[in-house]
Amino acid sequence: MAITDPIADMLTRIRNAGKAKLNSVDIPGSKIKTELAKVMKSEGFIRNYKFIKDGKQGILRVYLKYGDNQSHVILEMQSVSKPSRRIYTSAGDVKPVYNGMGIAILSTSKGILTDKQARKENVGGEVLCTMF
Repeated sequence: MAITDPIADMLTRIRNAGKAKLNSVDIPGSKIKTELAKVMKSEGFIRNYKFIKDGKQGILRVYLKYGDNQSHVILEMQSVSKPSRRIYTSAGDVKPVYNGMGIAILSTSKGILTDKQARKENVGGEVLCTMF
């Protein structure tokens, strides 16, 4: 069965694996998912990620991160843009998430960036997801 929203599927797999206290989760790979994982790692939401070539589209293995008393680091993760409704924002309208405690991940002309990086680079784009 084809997945209509691969980014929402990735976020749901990570959310469910975190609730189940799994060490890692395997996600069907793509370039944008790998870039999302790179941003999530740099912001401290996951421990690591690895792209595994399998002769098809590849597998993205995401290693989850837990805090004190085995609580998942990601409290809330939400997909913003959907295939049926894309959400775009201009450079001046990029807002902080939870007063700067969370991040929004944007797809811009300069690549996949967080909301802080987009404000610094003065670029807007499609808002993919928010995390806290």
